[in-house]
Amino acid sequence: MRHRCKVPQLGLPADQRKALLRSLATQIIRHGQITTTKTRAKAVRSEVERMITLAKDGSLAARRRAMSYLYDKELVSQLFQEVNNRYGDRQGGYTRIVRTKRRRGDNAEMAIIELV
Repeated sequence: MRHRCKVPQLGLPADQRKALLRSLATQIIRHGQITTTKTRAKAVRSEVERMITLAKDGSLAARRRAMSYLYDKELVSQLFQEVNNRYGDRQGGYTRIVRTKRRRGDNAEMAIIELV
């Protein structure tokens, strides 16, 4: 049973799942939007929102936590510089998931996840 399991397993071992979520979060913050499966988009949403919340905090400890999670260190600097202008008055909900068509190969439902 999966009662109260907060992390979607995504059919992967823990180390591969964490690496996948880190790379997806890095790409979303870098490009603003990506196309992936609906399940992966829902899983990465909380990670991206956590990074933006750390950037809104702006402390040295928050910067180090973001640097330990994201793959690109220059991206962290850019995120911390521009986040207050973009999300200063928002209390949350920094991402949006838009559904698209199904993929041809395995018939997985695709989605576009983007920063608001």
